[in-house]
Amino acid sequence: MLPFRSEIRNSPNQQAIKIFLSDETLDARIKKHLEHFNEIDLIEITESIGQNRVGENITVFLKDDADISKMKSSIDSSLWWYFEEDHVD
Repeated sequence: MLPFRSEIRNSPNQQAIKIFLSDETLDARIKKHLEHFNEIDLIEITESIGQNRVGENITVFLKDDADISKMKSSIDSSLWWYFEEDHVD
């Protein structure tokens, strides 16, 4: 099982990327890890709604001028690095 997956979510108000972790106990640590991106406006841990989903997800709201495709790629790369470097006990 992969440690995470991410999805782009477009809304009329603000671009967002949802991150679903295999281990929800890491939500707060991953949220803190992502705070270094300047293009991120806000990060929230929210309850997931839907079938076959984890109970929570991390929702990353981007600033208006951010390129959502590039940011998803950057976030995914950063998370792969995080999990490969064994930051997770």
